[in-house]
Amino acid sequence: MSGASAWQLAPLWTDYLLWLLVLAVALTIAYVRRQPHLRAPWRQVGRSGTGMVAALVLMAYVGIGLLDSVHLTSDRGAVVSVLDLCLSDLRDRTETTYSAPLATHSASLESMTDKDGNTVRAAPRLRYGGAHLGAPAQQRNADLRDRALLGIAKAVALWLAIAVVMLIWRRRLGSDGFPMRRVLGTLLVMALMIGVLREWADGYHVFGTDKVGQDVLYLSLKSVRTGLMIGLLTTLVMLPLAMVLGIAAGYFRGWVDDLIQYLYTTLSSIPSVLLIAAAVLMMQVTMSNHPEWFDSLESRADLRLLFLCVILGVTSWTGLCRLLRAETLKLREADYVEAARAAGVGPLRILSRHIAPNVMHIVLIQVTLDFSALVLAEAVLSYVGVGVDPSTPSWGNMINAARLELAREPVVWWSLSAAFAFMFTLVLAANLFADQVREAFDPRRRA
Repeated sequence: MSGASAWQLAPLWTDYLLWLLVLAVALTIAYVRRQPHLRAPWRQVGRSGTGMVAALVLMAYVGIGLLDSVHLTSDRGAVVSVLDLCLSDLRDRTETTYSAPLATHSASLESMTDKDGNTVRAAPRLRYGGAHLGAPAQQRNADLRDRALLGIAKAVALWLAIAVVMLIWRRRLGSDGFPMRRVLGTLLVMALMIGVLREWADGYHVFGTDKVGQDVLYLSLKSVRTGLMIGLLTTLVMLPLAMVLGIAAGYFRGWVDDLIQYLYTTLSSIPSVLLIAAAVLMMQVTMSNHPEWFDSLESRADLRLLFLCVILGVTSWTGLCRLLRAETLKLREADYVEAARAAGVGPLRILSRHIAPNVMHIVLIQVTLDFSALVLAEAVLSYVGVGVDPSTPSWGNMINAARLELAREPVVWWSLSAAFAFMFTLVLAANLFADQVREAFDPRRRA
């Protein structure tokens, strides 16, 4: 993109929803800070070393996703995100085809003419990977070492500045059990990784390139937004359905309970993959018949992502609904609920003041556990061809493309490995954080 282009905001539907969710989280945090009974469990999470390490990793992923959720359009009609502008070097440095991580030559052999005029099969030099080296075979290892040392030096300098700020903050506000050592250790590891990768990426393709020569590190970072969208927006769709229907079934019982039970039992009986596949295929036909609805390929792919989140939300609320129904059946017989009912308090007020606050620990625990399952679901759905649009970077699409790459000779393993590493780190951090939230909010464990 030309640097002289005039950029204007061009938000997509999922951008609006994600930033709306961020606003909702900020308002929730402000509310929790004023409620001692809600602040205490979160302080317990904050005193957990494992919980804070996982939270730092999740914050790094969320930061990447938010940068990729601010879309801009130029006067030439191109739509890019802020993350694209930050990673413009990785995005624009496209090779011809596959190349291995940190390689200086292509992974595919081509017919070339040697200095004697003979036609030979050899791997050509890459246009960007190691292009600054005059003799790659002799200079590459030393260049990688020097770049790594430079990245480590920059990372340590940045980490020292952050450590000083955090230590001053700790001295002024008090530690209160905050795991400062683990947090600083995690920040150091993250800074070292980012520093070394940044220096290597300036002259090489750190994770290699794919079939069309795109940088795999760039694709992996772009896939973060898709994983977060699947996990967060699906929760945004699923949560109101599960809470309203589950609490209503447990409190009102009778025909209301029978109807809701019939609804979620029937929905659970339908294989979710088949239901999602049918809905996605119908959506594809509708979008193909109405191309005038979309002003760009990005908006078309974004609508498919949004629709997939809606379908996943509609098909995944039944488990939480069952849990909330069972808990509400127990709470409706509690003394304070019976007293409120005897005093003439209306059902809606009882549900909002006495039932809903006492089931929120279940909601919070289940949502944090479901997030990782939804991220994995996107990979599975994209693998079978009913996931996000093929033009949308996602770990599922990378894994799907790796099916044929693993059958090549030599094996192209780096795309699958990069997608697995990024997805594994996100899912592991989400699961570890969910464990700490469950420990803090479960009343039986607190007792």
